[in-house]
Amino acid sequence: MNRVMRIFVRHGHLLLLFNTAVVAATTASLTLTPRVWMTKAELILPNVTSNSEVNLGKLGYLRDGGGVAFSQQLNPLKVLSSIAVSDYVLKQVWDTDPERKKYPKLLNYKNLFNVSPQNESAVILLNVKGSSPELARKRTADLIKVFRQRLQELRQDEATQRSQFMLVEAQQAHDKLLQVQKDLAQFKEVTTLVSNDSQTQELILTMNTMERVRSQALADAQASLEQAKLLSSRLQMSPATAIHSARLQENKEYQFIRQKLSEVDAAVIDMQTKFTNDHPKLQTLRYQQQVLRRQVELMTVATGNVGGVNTTIGENTANLIKELILVESQAGGMQKKAAQLQIQIEKLRLSLKTLPAKQARLQQLQSQYDIAEGVYNGIVAQAEQAKLGAFSAYPSVQILDQPTLDSKLSSPQLKLMILGALLAAGFGSVAIILLLENRNPLLSQKDIHQTQILMLASIPQIKDMAHTSDQKLSAEIELQRLASAVSLMPLDNGRLMVASTTSGEGKTTITLSLAYALINLGFRVLVVDGDFRTNQLSKSLGHQHQGVINLHLPVNVATNLDLLSMKIEVNKIAEFVARGGFEQRLSLIQAAGKYDYVLIDSAPVNLTSEAALMAKVAVNVLFVARPEKSDRNPFHNSIKQLTSHRATIVGLVINAVETRTQGYRYGQITTLIDS
Repeated sequence: MNRVMRIFVRHGHLLLLFNTAVVAATTASLTLTPRVWMTKAELILPNVTSNSEVNLGKLGYLRDGGGVAFSQQLNPLKVLSSIAVSDYVLKQVWDTDPERKKYPKLLNYKNLFNVSPQNESAVILLNVKGSSPELARKRTADLIKVFRQRLQELRQDEATQRSQFMLVEAQQAHDKLLQVQKDLAQFKEVTTLVSNDSQTQELILTMNTMERVRSQALADAQASLEQAKLLSSRLQMSPATAIHSARLQENKEYQFIRQKLSEVDAAVIDMQTKFTNDHPKLQTLRYQQQVLRRQVELMTVATGNVGGVNTTIGENTANLIKELILVESQAGGMQKKAAQLQIQIEKLRLSLKTLPAKQARLQQLQSQYDIAEGVYNGIVAQAEQAKLGAFSAYPSVQILDQPTLDSKLSSPQLKLMILGALLAAGFGSVAIILLLENRNPLLSQKDIHQTQILMLASIPQIKDMAHTSDQKLSAEIELQRLASAVSLMPLDNGRLMVASTTSGEGKTTITLSLAYALINLGFRVLVVDGDFRTNQLSKSLGHQHQGVINLHLPVNVATNLDLLSMKIEVNKIAEFVARGGFEQRLSLIQAAGKYDYVLIDSAPVNLTSEAALMAKVAVNVLFVARPEKSDRNPFHNSIKQLTSHRATIVGLVINAVETRTQGYRYGQITTLIDS
C-alpha cells in the first residue's frame, strides 16, 4: 500500500493535470446540455360497476349490473389514453404553456407527453418532460385537469341524449307520489299512527319492557333496604344517627380536640406512674383533660344532640356508615323509579285501546303510497341507469399518485456522466501511472539485489513515536555492524565517500551515524561536507563556514570527530574538484590530523556533476539507497557514473527499511543524528 501511495505522489502533478482536464470536459458537457426534468403521475380506473337494485315496492325490484368491462377487443384504458393525448386535450395545454414558442407545431409538443396504460392493471402512467421542475409539474397538472374536464364533457353529452325522453314520465309520476304522500301524512298527523300492526307490537313490547324494569327496580329497592337493616344492626345505630356520627367525624376541629384529648390521657397515665395525685404537674394535666372532654361534649350536642351518636368512630366504622348511607339512598331512588314507571304503563294501556278503529284507513292509504312510490322509483332508476351508461363509455379516473418530480434529470444523465468522468479519471490515471512506471519505475528491493553489490546494512524506518525506542535501537545496531564492516575493509588512505542517487535518501544521516559508530570503535574520524551547494552536513552539526578556500580548516565537533566544511562558489565547484583542488586540500588536512577514516558526504550523484569527479578522490564509495523513494533508472545511472569514473562501490546501505522486528537492548549505543 505504501508503494502505491508513493507512486501516486510521485506522479501527482501529471495526474492532477489529467484529472483537471477530465473535470473541465465533464463540466462543459453538463453546462452545454439542456436540462430536462420529468414528472410522473398515475391515474387509476376504478370499478364503476353499479350492480344497483331499486325497490319498487308492489312492483318488485329493478336491478342493473352495468359497468366498465374489459375485453381483448376494447380496453377502456387504451380509450382513455387516446383521449388524454388527443389534439383536443393537448391543444388546451399547449395554449397555456410558457414555452409555447419553442414548439411551433402541436406534433412536436406531443413528444413531451407519454401516456401509457399498464398491462394487467387499471392504472395509466403519465410521464411529462419540462426544462425545469416547475414547468414539468405545471404541464402534468394541466394535462390531468384538461383530461378530466374532457371526460366530464363526454359523459354529460352521453347522459343528456339518453335521459331527455324520460323527463315527462318522471315528472308525472313524481306529482302523483307527492299527492298520495300528502294524504298519508295528514292522516298520520291526525291519528298519530305510524303503522298498523307494527305500532301495536311496539306498544306491547314497550309496556312489557317497562313492567320488567319496574319489577327490577322494586327488587333492587327491597335488597337495598335489607342491606341497610343489616348495616344498622352491625353499627347499632339508625341511619339518621349514622349520618350525624359521620358528620361529626368529618369535623376537623373535633378531630383535633379528640387527638389532643388522647395525648393528654396518655400523659396523665404516664404521670400517675411517676408522681402522687397531689403533684402540680398531674393536677395541671387533669384540668386540661376536663376542659377537652367538655369541648367534645359541646361539639357532640352541636351536631344535633341525636341519641346514640358515636363520638369515637374508627376507620372501619366510618366506612360502614358511608356504606349504610349509600344503600339507603339507593333504596329510595329505586322506589321513586318504580312509581314513575307505573304511571307510564297506565298511559300506554289507554293508547292501545284506540288503535283498531284507525288501522283500516291507514292500510288503504299506505297501499296507494307504495304503488305510486314504486312507479316513480322505476322511472328514476331508468334515468340513473342512463347516466351510468355514460360512465361505462367514458369512465371516471382518479389520481392514484400525485405528480412527483423524478429525482434524476431526464437529460443530461448527471450520475451517468459523473460516473463516466470518474471511470475515465480512474482508468486514465492508472494508465498514465502504468505508462510512466514502465518507463521509469520506483526503486525496489529486487532492483537493488540485481546490482550484485554487497549490502552492508539495512537501516529500519522509524514510523511513529510510540515505537521510537525499539526502532532507534535496531538502527543503532545496524550502524554498529556497518562500522565494523567498514573497519575491516582495506580502504586507500582511509577515505570513504558516502553517496546517493538523489536528495532525501538519508545520505547525510548515514554519514554522521557511521562516524559516531567508528568513534565508538576507537577510531579518529574526519567528516567532510562535500555537498558544496547545500552544506547539509554542516547545518546538521550546527556549524557555518566563513572566509575563503585557503583558510578552510577542520572544526572539532566531538571527541575524535572533526568537520571539514568548505565554501565554494556554485559556478566553480566542478572546476575545484576536477583540477585537484579538493584532493589537495583533503590530503593536507588528512596528513596534519592523522585521521583513521575520512568520510565524505557527497552531493547527489544524479543531480550534480561533481559527485562522480569526487569519487576519484575517495575511490571507495558507500552507496545509500532508499527503496520506494528513488527512481529505478536514476539509481542504475548513478551506479554506472561511479563505476565509469573508476570508483569502487564497497557496499550498499538500504535506508528506511520497513521492519516488524523488535529491538533487543543488549547495550546502549550513541544516539543517531537525523536529517
